[in-house]
Amino acid sequence: MARSPFAPPMPPSPPSPIAGPGNMPMRNVVSPRDEEQPRRTLVVGRGISVQGTVQDAERLVVEGTVEANMINGLAELSIAHGGVFKGEVEVDEAEVAGTIDGTLTARHALIVRATGRVLGIARCRRLQVEDGGQITGRIEMITNATETPAEDRINGI
Repeated sequence: MARSPFAPPMPPSPPSPIAGPGNMPMRNVVSPRDEEQPRRTLVVGRGISVQGTVQDAERLVVEGTVEANMINGLAELSIAHGGVFKGEVEVDEAEVAGTIDGTLTARHALIVRATGRVLGIARCRRLQVEDGGQITGRIEMITNATETPAEDRINGI
C-alpha cells in the first residue's frame, strides 16, 4: 500500500513550470499522479454498523462495524483503530489497525498494525505485523504454487 488511509491528506502541489524548446512553457503535461483515478471507496464511519453485501466498491474503510458473508473484488481493505469487520473478505491488500473476526484473504499483502487484531483465518502472500499486533487463529501463506480460494472455484477445484 502506497499510503495509509489514516494519514492526513496531502495538500495539492502548485503546478511547476516546465520549459520546452526556447524556454516556452509546455502545456498538457500529465504527471503519473494525474493519471491515477481515485478508487471507488466506501467508508463506514465511527458509530455506524452495516450488515450485508458490498458491491462495486474498490476500497473499503471500516471505522465502525461491518458484518458481511462474503465480499470479493475489493482492491483494498482498511480497518481503522476501533473498527470491526466480521465475516469473510477477499482483497488485494489489507491493513488492519482495528479488529477482523472471520476469514481474510489478501492476495498480495496483509499489514497488521500495532493496534490490530486478526481473529480466525488469514491468507496472504506477504505478511507484516507491527510490534503489538495480534493474530489469533490460522495464517496461510499464498505462494506461486498455491491458489486463492476464488481461483480454486474458478478452476473448478
